Amino acid sequence: MRLAWSHMASHSLPTLMSERRVVITGIGCITPLGNDLTTTWEGLKQGRSGIGTITHFDPSPFDCKIAGEVKNFDPDVHFAVAKDARRSDRYVQLAVAASKMAIEDSGVDVSAIDPRRFGVMVGSGIGGLATLEREHSTYLSKGPKRVSPFTIPMMISNIASGIISMEYGLRGPNMVIVTACATSNHNIGEAWRIIKFGDADAFVCGGAEAAILPMGLAGFGSMKALSTRNDDPQSASRPFDKNRDGFVMGEGAGVVVIEELEHARKRGATIYAELIGYGVSADAYHLSAPSPDGSGPAYAIAMALKHGKKNPEDVVYLNAHATSTGLGDVAETKAIKLAFGDHATHGLMVSSTKSMTGHMLGAAGGVELIACVMAIKDSVIPPTINVEEQDPECDLDVVPNIARELPVNVALSNSFGFGGHNASVLVSKFE
Repeated sequence: MRLAWSHMASHSLPTLMSERRVVITGIGCITPLGNDLTTTWEGLKQGRSGIGTITHFDPSPFDCKIAGEVKNFDPDVHFAVAKDARRSDRYVQLAVAASKMAIEDSGVDVSAIDPRRFGVMVGSGIGGLATLEREHSTYLSKGPKRVSPFTIPMMISNIASGIISMEYGLRGPNMVIVTACATSNHNIGEAWRIIKFGDADAFVCGGAEAAILPMGLAGFGSMKALSTRNDDPQSASRPFDKNRDGFVMGEGAGVVVIEELEHARKRGATIYAELIGYGVSADAYHLSAPSPDGSGPAYAIAMALKHGKKNPEDVVYLNAHATSTGLGDVAETKAIKLAFGDHATHGLMVSSTKSMTGHMLGAAGGVELIACVMAIKDSVIPPTINVEEQDPECDLDVVPNIARELPVNVALSNSFGFGGHNASVLVSKFE
């Protein structure tokens, strides 16, 4: 029996055990729009698409031939020892690079803090698919003895967090949560919870993904989940548009440094925003499709608002999960209406930056939370591009095609994963 939203809403949501405040002090990202925060954020504000024809391999056998690839990325410069980069899967290379950027941006001197109080939670929805593909091919062509001894540690989804901790000597809580496309938000949210509980003072957290590979493209293609608008790649990712035909794969990493407020203050850190709420739920509905009534995400949103002590009308901007699929965009619209009531269509601005980056899978939530933080910092809401004929079932203010300049005090990021995993993260202007 499935619970209706009205039934769930009648139950009180949990309260936090701690009033420790958590702030965002460092940002690192690598996306199809650029290999740093500045380039990525400028691209999002300009409404620029990072989608193009696949160059990592020959896409001609596939129905979908387009993706949001990271370009001109040199992993060696981000590792303390260059050979360690070559012993890492591409998703790990992206994770380490974004983490390095976030740590440097935060200004934290890792040698001057208690390493047992500094944790790492940087996950991946799929893990080292490139390593698995390559070594399986080696096994088939050359036999088991030629398979690399680094195969297993290179492909597992937790190894990015392990390597980041080794690079910086961070001995605090170290783990990852793997929830497909909700991975980043769950890792950021649970890191927030651990700091609130008092078991750590700081975290490097977020997600990374590098699944633009033959097996990744074939798998999603067989599900009929991908856009085949190959002749016009930059308009292929079109969330909320009536003529959308599937999502576009992306790759990259989005990582933030979060800290307990007094820990950040003592070292004079620059604070981007405050992380104030986090909500989690499950659809308990289907392997890959969202629950059509939107009740699962609505509950996660309501939980994040309660933790953040905010009313629905306090939220100015919502960065939607909206991937550009028929079922998903409509279900999320219903969830937003359930959670926000009249505010959903009277004041709330909702955009999907996946229209520009493609769907970065396990990295999506990290990059999209960064978009929320930068919207607060710069008073700019990034648009949903490629909205030519808005789907009447997605009747929200989706900030079509052009960014808006206006103050943003509170913003929310949604991420949902195959298996019915829902995660919402709430951020506010720091006061």
